[in-house]
Amino acid sequence: METTTEKSIEVLNDLIEINNDRIDGFDRASKELGESDSDLVAVFDKFANDSRRNVQELSAAVAQSGGEVETGNTASGTIHRAWLDVKATFSGHDRESILEECERGEDAIKKAYQSALSDINGLTAQHSQLIAQQQQVINEGHDTIKALRDSQA
Repeated sequence: METTTEKSIEVLNDLIEINNDRIDGFDRASKELGESDSDLVAVFDKFANDSRRNVQELSAAVAQSGGEVETGNTASGTIHRAWLDVKATFSGHDRESILEECERGEDAIKKAYQSALSDINGLTAQHSQLIAQQQQVINEGHDTIKALRDSQA
């Protein structure tokens, strides 16, 4: 049976992995954009930096709890990036399709944060507070990407 601390470490490490996915996703999306899309590059850079900060905070919490910090990505994130590569080959790198893919990624991280804060995880109060603070920034990012995608349609 897992202790509260062990369960918290597991949840924190899951969030580290999906934030790493988000960083990689926005970095890749930025590379796919053209010169006329510098506004999106700035947005993507901000969100990647938000996730870098999240990873630092989550890593510190894992280490402080005596756990081993995850450094990789989720399997689904790796698959999603491979799908982006295939899709780009066939559909090009237009602004709308890139925003659609970014929104899928934002949906996934938003869901991961909602799941992390569910009662069944039994997080420590300190970890719940950290995750809730990060969730606000994640939700704002999601809403921004959704609004940008909607403006393209």
